[in-house]
Amino acid sequence: MINVIGLGYIGLPTALMLQTGGTQVIGTDVDPEKTNQLNAGNITFEEKGLCELFQEAVKKGIVFTTAYKQADVYLIAVPTPYNKRSRKIDPSYVVAAVKKVLEVCPDEAIIIIESTISPNTIDHFIRPIAKGKAVHFVHAPERIIPGNMIHELRHNARIIGADTVEIAEKVKAIYATFCKGEIVLTDIRTAEMSKVAENTYRDINIAYANELAMICNTSGLDVYEVIKVANMHPRVNILQPGPGVGGHCISIDPWFLVGDYPDIVHVIKAAREVNDAMPEYILEKIAEIMDKNNIKDLKKVGLYGLTYKENIDDIRESPTLQLLTSMKRHLACGIGVYDPYIQYDVVENQYHSLDKFIEDMELIVIMVAHDEIIKHQEKMRDRLVFDTRGRLSLQNIYRL
Repeated sequence: MINVIGLGYIGLPTALMLQTGGTQVIGTDVDPEKTNQLNAGNITFEEKGLCELFQEAVKKGIVFTTAYKQADVYLIAVPTPYNKRSRKIDPSYVVAAVKKVLEVCPDEAIIIIESTISPNTIDHFIRPIAKGKAVHFVHAPERIIPGNMIHELRHNARIIGADTVEIAEKVKAIYATFCKGEIVLTDIRTAEMSKVAENTYRDINIAYANELAMICNTSGLDVYEVIKVANMHPRVNILQPGPGVGGHCISIDPWFLVGDYPDIVHVIKAAREVNDAMPEYILEKIAEIMDKNNIKDLKKVGLYGLTYKENIDDIRESPTLQLLTSMKRHLACGIGVYDPYIQYDVVENQYHSLDKFIEDMELIVIMVAHDEIIKHQEKMRDRLVFDTRGRLSLQNIYRL
C-alpha cells in the first residue's frame, strides 16, 4: 500500500495513476475541504483526462483522508516555495510531511519525495529528522506539465534517486505500473540537481527570447520572424518570448541555485531577473500604446488571461497577477481582467463573459493564448489588441 501525501496538481494525478495501475493507494491531504470534495466524487481542479482517471481509481478503491496511515511506501508531493529574501528553498512543507510520516511508518518504509527540491535538501533537512528511524529516502522528481499531465505521467522518462540499487529497483517497479517511459536510476543528489537543472535550462532559454524581443522592438524588427529563421539551424532552438514566466517550477526552481550558490551563479540569476522584469516591461508597452491611441481611462484596458499558461486553471506565479501587482504600486488600478478558466473572483474588475469583456474595452492585452481567444479573435477586430504571446493572426495588432 502507498500513502500519497499532498493531493494537489502533482499528488492527485499520481495517486490516481498508481491506483489504476494496481496499487492500493490512500491519498492524504491536510485540507479537509479537498478530501471531502474528493470523497464526494468531485475532482478539485480541471485537467484533460483527469475526471475519467479519477472515476476509474474510485472504482478500484482509492481512499482519501486527512490522516497519515501506516504503509510500506509514502509518496510526498507537497509545495516547495522559496524564500524571496534569501532565494533559498523553503523546505517546511516537506519537513512537516516527513515528520508526520515518521510518526506512523513502520521500519524499512520507503519515503519517496516527488516535490521539487534544491540540491542537498534531503541531506541537509530530511535525514537529520529521521535519525534513529530505519527508513529509506528516495527522490523521484515529478516531470509533468499542467494541461498534459496524464499523458506525461504515462510517457515521460522518470528519474529515481536512491541510496542503494535495491531500493531504487523497488521504487522503479512501483512507477513501472503506469509509466511507459524510461526509468533512470541514480543517486539522490544527482536526482535533486537534475530536476532543478531542467527547469533552469528552460528559464534561461525563455530569458534569451524575452531579451531578444526587447532588442528587436528597439531595432524595429519582428522577433517572431527572427526566431523562426534562426530556429531553422539544426542546432538552434530558441523558445518564444512572453509576458513573464509563471507556474510553480520554472519561475521558482532556478532561485534555489541562486540562493545556494550566490558566488558562482551569474547567468541563471540574470535570466531570472530578465523574466521577472517582463510584467513591468509589458506595463510600459501598455502605457505607450495607450498614449499613442489617446486612451486615458484604465477601465478601457483589459487583460485577457489570468492563468500562467494556456488552457489550464492554474494561476500560481501568473504573469498577469505579477503585472497587476506592479500596476497597483504605480497607480490606482481599474483595469479589467477575464479568463475563461477562472470562474471565481481572484482580482478586482474581473469579468466572466468574453463578449462583455470585449465590449467594454478599447485595448485588449493578450496575456494568455487560450484556445478560446484564438478561436474568437475576430470578435476583437474593432479593438486595439496587444498580443504578448504572438499567437493571433489579426491584422494591425501590437506584438512584443
